[in-house]
Amino acid sequence: MKDILNELESRREAARLGGGQRRIDSQHKKGKLTARERIELLLDEGSFEEFDMFVAHRCTDFDMQEDRPAGDGVVTGWGTINGRMVYVFSQDFTVFGGSLSETHAQKICKIMDMAVQNGAPVIGLNDSGGARIQEGVASLAGYAEVFQRNIMASGVVPQISVIMGPCAGGAVYSPAMTDFIFMVRDTSYMFVTGPDVVKTVTNEHVTAEELGGASTHTRKSSVADGAFDNDVEALIEVRRLFDFLPLNNREKAPVRPFFDDPGRIEDSLDTLIPDNPNQPYDMKELILKIADEGDFYEIQEDFAKNIVTGFVRIEGQTVGVVANQPMVLAGCLDIDSSRKAARFVRFCDAFEIPLLTLVDVPGFLPGTAQEYGGVIKHGAKLLYAFGEATVPKVTVITRKAYGGAYDVMSSKHLRGDFNYAWPTAQIAVMGAKGATEILYRSELDDPEKIAKRTADYEDRFANPFVAAEKGFIDEVIQPRSTRRRVARAFASLRGKKQSNPWKKHDNMPL
Repeated sequence: MKDILNELESRREAARLGGGQRRIDSQHKKGKLTARERIELLLDEGSFEEFDMFVAHRCTDFDMQEDRPAGDGVVTGWGTINGRMVYVFSQDFTVFGGSLSETHAQKICKIMDMAVQNGAPVIGLNDSGGARIQEGVASLAGYAEVFQRNIMASGVVPQISVIMGPCAGGAVYSPAMTDFIFMVRDTSYMFVTGPDVVKTVTNEHVTAEELGGASTHTRKSSVADGAFDNDVEALIEVRRLFDFLPLNNREKAPVRPFFDDPGRIEDSLDTLIPDNPNQPYDMKELILKIADEGDFYEIQEDFAKNIVTGFVRIEGQTVGVVANQPMVLAGCLDIDSSRKAARFVRFCDAFEIPLLTLVDVPGFLPGTAQEYGGVIKHGAKLLYAFGEATVPKVTVITRKAYGGAYDVMSSKHLRGDFNYAWPTAQIAVMGAKGATEILYRSELDDPEKIAKRTADYEDRFANPFVAAEKGFIDEVIQPRSTRRRVARAFASLRGKKQSNPWKKHDNMPL
């Protein structure tokens, strides 16, 4: 019996070493942790239960049968984050460069199936050279099996991908279908075709970092939701995000103890809006003053900065925030901001996370680049997402809400539950100057008359009261009482039940 136990321990020891000490040292020299070290950091201490530690590949081509390391390049299992269950896979770059084989894929598929069956999120730590060339189509089939499970799990359990090394070719499509993607600066990259192929086909000279590094995907492509300086910071931030999310689509997000008065009055908000309607202010100041303890987890901070998305807690409960940012492009909606916000709104709706919308939008960004790029269809995505959502929806209009953009930003007409406005709100088809020049075109030669007409238009429409008279605004509120009013609104909506007509699925404007 003792010999058998000793053999078990020695086999475990060999499996834990992955590709061997030399390759582990090489991983550390690059500033990267090993697959197992990452799992230890991500999960609660001692909570990890591993599956398939001894699984080995079955390939016999190219003399592969001579090298069959236990685990086959991926560590899989489950554990807890702050006591809540999660399934994890972590690719091991020290074993065949983390390349995906048939058995490697089967290990990942097994825990994804269990995650859906048992209603717990999946976190994938990606560090892989791609498909294992020696296995040919078997490895490609493995990718497709993983993709299918990403699709089936979407909207059922949260899926988070952390890119902690290379992720190229077919490997990028699994993270692309997950809910959140995070990257590590300088050590991770994602692309469908690498720099060498790009050079051969298009004669463009580009580095891996420029083509698919963290900066590229957080600022330009919007593929990634955030980037961090190293493995440790990335894993700690994933733990923080996890605490905002429910385990699955049938459970509510966890309620955390809070030490912040829901009725807190913020006098400084009474002077947040500048006297000059064209002067910007920082919408994040309002978000932080509404949130419990000023805690805000921003998503896609570096992309489409004219709209802000992320999570706060109000009375300990998770709320998704979508807010125009007057500091960038005057808070206009455009292609990028519409796509960014629509995806976020749909995630929140899928997982029963209430939505708070803060509005200061002068309209859609004009220009040929926007029209040629399909701003109509992209803007419709956000409109569709808000209109489709059945979660509690609270909207606060702080200043401008002009034209179609007023409708899009979770207006009363898109089944908004509570639609508040500050006294500084201006709800109209367009700004006073533009409206006057259209309405009184014949008087454009008389600046004095036009100035008077503009002032009249402002008196009539540059306030929230016309909309309030029609019931499109439920209440005009004092800015300083915004946290209290929003908290009470969400408290009253905790029992909300709303459903859409039966359909196989929708056909939103993609």
